[in-house]
Amino acid sequence: MKMVAAVIKHYKLEEVRKALTDAGVQGMTVIEVKGFGRQKGHLEVYRGIEYEVKFLPKIKIEVAVPDDKAEEVIRIITEAARTGEIGDGKIFVYDLKEVVRIRTGEKGEAAI
Repeated sequence: MKMVAAVIKHYKLEEVRKALTDAGVQGMTVIEVKGFGRQKGHLEVYRGIEYEVKFLPKIKIEVAVPDDKAEEVIRIITEAARTGEIGDGKIFVYDLKEVVRIRTGEKGEAAI
């Protein structure tokens, strides 16, 4: 099993969610995060004073999938989240040792 975690732009969330749902992904976790990469932040003006915003708001999506579905999920997220501009985000893939559904006690892929 794999945990696919993607950090994307806010306005791409609904497009990514719909594409994953259409592909049969049954659940995901969405977290509002802040960070920076090559984008490095930007300057903003507030009440006439200019200041640097070093951490930019992003969305992090986490999806647990069976090993054989991971590449498809990565492809779907990449296609749905891409704008071609700097700051499109990153996808991280982790091995999942175990998943347990709290309500039923099911384990492994059955719990996904």
